[in-house]
Amino acid sequence: MTNEYDSGTGWPSFTRPIDDAAVTTKTDRTLWMRRTEVRSSGADSHLGHVFDDGPRDAGRQRYCMNSAALRFIPVRDLEAEGYGEYIDLFHTTTHTEEETA
Repeated sequence: MTNEYDSGTGWPSFTRPIDDAAVTTKTDRTLWMRRTEVRSSGADSHLGHVFDDGPRDAGRQRYCMNSAALRFIPVRDLEAEGYGEYIDLFHTTTHTEEETA
């Protein structure tokens, strides 16, 4: 299961990072406001911002990510692309008609 949800903002939104070690946060004071910026740990690239208006049952955090910072990889290619450790996030239990009959 992933932590993406529809925040109604039009931005890709998540309740938490896929891996806490993959991101860092810092205070962003641009545009006359104070926000929390999310950056990649490895390259120190800007990924988006985190806000405190997310779902209550998930800690109220909304990780609002720039779509250009995301790379979409088909589940069948995760292993070959070096992301095999995340395959279980995309598997759900489903039952065929034969299994439930």
